[in-house]
Amino acid sequence: MTDIISAIKALDANAQVVVNGEPSNQTEYEANVKYISGADENGSAIYKDTQDFTWEQVSAKKAELQTDYDNKQYQRDRADAYPSIQDQLDMQYWDSVNGTTTWADAIATVKSNNPKS
Repeated sequence: MTDIISAIKALDANAQVVVNGEPSNQTEYEANVKYISGADENGSAIYKDTQDFTWEQVSAKKAELQTDYDNKQYQRDRADAYPSIQDQLDMQYWDSVNGTTTWADAIATVKSNNPKS
């Protein structure tokens, strides 16, 4: 899952910004996203009068990040399905002792149950 702040940071990793809520259109973006230009003598943020990026730029980047996230669902599913590292090492040890393929079979099952698509 991605959000507006992730999209802004993808456009400029050094962007200093405050986001209230999760804007879903240009009006909300302009009202709820404030870019910071610096700090006053008390350390309080000084906000810019303009946006560093347009709603079109930010929403397009958010959509791009969401597509990338969605396309990697199989990776998250596999990570949850793999046996723990301790269990995998134990499988590998006993496979080497017994001449079996328990570990390779377990990994192949996870991969086949969670294809790249």
